[in-house]
Amino acid sequence: MKGAMTPHEAAERIPDGASLLIGGFMGVGTPERLIDALVARGARDLTVIANDTARPHQGIGKLVVARAVSRVVTSHIGLNPETQKQMIAGELEVELVPQGTLIERIRSGGMGLGGVLTPTGLGTAVEEGKQIVEVDGKRFLLEKPITADFALVAAWQADYVGNLAYMLTAHNFNPIIAMAARTVIAEPESIVPTGVIPPDAVKTPGVLVDHLVLRND
Repeated sequence: MKGAMTPHEAAERIPDGASLLIGGFMGVGTPERLIDALVARGARDLTVIANDTARPHQGIGKLVVARAVSRVVTSHIGLNPETQKQMIAGELEVELVPQGTLIERIRSGGMGLGGVLTPTGLGTAVEEGKQIVEVDGKRFLLEKPITADFALVAAWQADYVGNLAYMLTAHNFNPIIAMAARTVIAEPESIVPTGVIPPDAVKTPGVLVDHLVLRND
């Protein structure tokens, strides 16, 4: 089975100071066992790149409450007062990125592109310090690609060679972040023999996945 390990073993491979792309939308499609293992390990100084920070004691919010995170790149913190509290106190750096821009920056990182041209944010604080490119008389912000040391992916199923399938809204960020990290650790609900997942249901091919996380330590 491809790179199989327990959540504890996976957390030990992620050093303090690492950058993490984490899937999920308000906790849906977030690898909870991996997050719990990072909290248990006492991880520190992580950079988390994700759609949101969920709620305290849910998903990425557990990392925030444990003060494992020093920087967040995200589109939404409105439902996590702990994120807001740490940001206001200067204890947590928060970079807010429009949601569509964020996922496109990650996609461009995974595809090896030079960035994203978008009109979103023109004339606002989002524009500050960024290059403006004019195309056919229209102005766009150049948003640079995002990559990370690790992608922590939640999947519905994995097979023995690491092919991944997702269920419903848990698709969200997961297939995209799996393309944009140097090491991809996938936490599936179940691991099945190769061939069980129909080829057209595979959204992340096994060649992109380095490790599969087992259900129990």
